[in-house]
Amino acid sequence: MILTGLAPDPRRPDYRLVEVDRGRLASLPAESLAGLDLAVGSEIPPLVFERLQELADLEAAHRAALRALARRAHARFDLRRRLLQKQHPPAAVDRALERLQAAGLLDDARFAADYAAAKARRGRGPARLIGDLVAQGVDRRVAEEAVRASLASEGIDPARAVRALAEQRAKQLAALPPVVRKRRLVAFLVRRGFTGGEVREVVESLNS
Repeated sequence: MILTGLAPDPRRPDYRLVEVDRGRLASLPAESLAGLDLAVGSEIPPLVFERLQELADLEAAHRAALRALARRAHARFDLRRRLLQKQHPPAAVDRALERLQAAGLLDDARFAADYAAAKARRGRGPARLIGDLVAQGVDRRVAEEAVRASLASEGIDPARAVRALAEQRAKQLAALPPVVRKRRLVAFLVRRGFTGGEVREVVESLNS
């Protein structure tokens, strides 16, 4: 392996475009290259090339993570899973996520709070919100606290929310026999994430 190019990246002055055997390897941070004794036209020792490849993998995983976060927020576990699915090396993915977390761009608590607030406004109940967050890799205690705080900050009372949803759905099911209507109403509210006690109480009151 011969280093055939080592020039400043026009788009990022603190990065260097590394070319090996006249092919682009990666754009890497200049500070990461310090101490590697790179010289254009010289052969790259195996251990040095291995280090360059590690840095290239890290940069690729980091850029992929940034693109994903630009589209929408992610929990750390979910973002890691997506990067691994795209064949980024696990070690590079973990280091990239650490870099994002250190920069404040990856925060499960903030993600959980924002997610819970947005979905609660669309009629999802506490159990569904917590379940969705846990499925995305958020710690259950973090998820529970985020849901509690988000419902409070949004001024959403689960008891009133489940009744409003139940009343709306009951009107849509009005033509069905009472037993069928009750069963479907219960199933609908449970899918939305409301607890058994809340569901039973409101369904009984609407079918009495």
